Amino acid sequence: MLKKHSKFFESLLLIVDWVCLSTAWMCSYYLRMYSGIIPAYKTIPPLKIYLMLLFFMIPLWGMVFKAFGLYRPRRISTRFSEVIDIGKASTFATLILVSLTFLFRQYEFSRLTFFYFWLINIVFLSLTRILFRAFLSFIRKKGYNRRFALVVGTEKLGQELVHKLRSHLDLGVQIKGFIANKPDNIGAEIQGTKILGSHLNIRELIKKHGIDIVFIALPYHAHNQLKDILDYIADEPVSVIVLPDLFEFATLRGRINEFDGMPLITLCDTPLYGWNIIIKRSLDIVFSSFILILLSPFMLIIALLIKLTSAGPVFYKQERMGLDGKIFNMIKFRTMLVNAEAETGPVWASKDDPRCTNIGKFLRMTSMDELPQFFNVLKGNMSIVGPRPERPVLIENFRDKIPKYMLRHKMKAGITGWAQVNGWRGSTSLEKRIEYDLYYIENWSLYLDLKIIWLTIWNGLVNKNAY
Repeated sequence: MLKKHSKFFESLLLIVDWVCLSTAWMCSYYLRMYSGIIPAYKTIPPLKIYLMLLFFMIPLWGMVFKAFGLYRPRRISTRFSEVIDIGKASTFATLILVSLTFLFRQYEFSRLTFFYFWLINIVFLSLTRILFRAFLSFIRKKGYNRRFALVVGTEKLGQELVHKLRSHLDLGVQIKGFIANKPDNIGAEIQGTKILGSHLNIRELIKKHGIDIVFIALPYHAHNQLKDILDYIADEPVSVIVLPDLFEFATLRGRINEFDGMPLITLCDTPLYGWNIIIKRSLDIVFSSFILILLSPFMLIIALLIKLTSAGPVFYKQERMGLDGKIFNMIKFRTMLVNAEAETGPVWASKDDPRCTNIGKFLRMTSMDELPQFFNVLKGNMSIVGPRPERPVLIENFRDKIPKYMLRHKMKAGITGWAQVNGWRGSTSLEKRIEYDLYYIENWSLYLDLKIIWLTIWNGLVNKNAY
């Protein structure tokens, strides 16, 4: 019955995709030929020529979407990942379609129509898939379209999986019970889930409870049992999903990739690659240029006040550690007396620090001493948002005392950051700052950057911990 339901939904999705495809193609034709946005040809090509292409497009999209796995069950994958796959598959199919049109030498098809179609089709298909998922989530919460599962492994990893699956009723996965690593404690319950047996009788339990999915969530020390378990259920018609316990060693953005058919587990990585680098760098250039142009008269006044009130240069350069542990010179307005650290050595500034000049105290309190750092951003040493950079001489002490301290250098240093907008700056807890910095790196997005910029402006530049 479950397989019949799966085939039914697959067929339904296929039909919906064909409807979206045809609608997007017709919309693109009328948008190009009759909207007037861009002047059409002197002689508008007849609709029937474009309709002829649908006979090629419908099977083509079906085959490409099938190859990209867009008709297989996606209970556990995210909506975002499905939209990305739709974009990839549609782009690939559109390129094939454009290539096929060269076979129709007697007709000239509008390139702009193909562009409109590519864009509209992705939007239509994505929206219908999101609505389809919402419908499935609704009926699954009502108890329909369910899949029954066993979890092999009763320790922390297995318990966490059960907890998360119970928190997502929209997935429609019902846990029937645990399978113990060893034939002990059978019949006992863990957080309301019963231990039904061990891997020795897992085949009988699959048949008895009508199991569709077997999750293998063995702890790292028990992975030697994995082969035996897989041998027991090798010919059972169930989906087998393995949760590797290696993620206890993950530090930043752990994930699984594939290389030529081989699974690769990444335990530590930076979120900035591909388009993410371009997006963040573009935001840095545009925003820092705007700030420097807008505040240039004000910065000139600050420079004059510094020059008139104390001997020494206007700007102060200090070595800081940035992305991948590389050292750069961070620029600030000078707020202290010249050679302020001659006697003390490298130390953090303190409240009512006697080394600060009168204008320097005001600049530090209002964070205006950091305005020249926008030049660092333009140069590429820093970003608008990121972990605050620290001095290399102090980092040598921190890295031995604070676990994972150096991981904050997986992201370019910033003028403001998630720790700062949450109040962790100055002489506050360094451990808390690291915690917030790592959260930022783990969860980076353009939206989070814009949120931090907004919170920095909204909270104001004056801070009780800035001195």
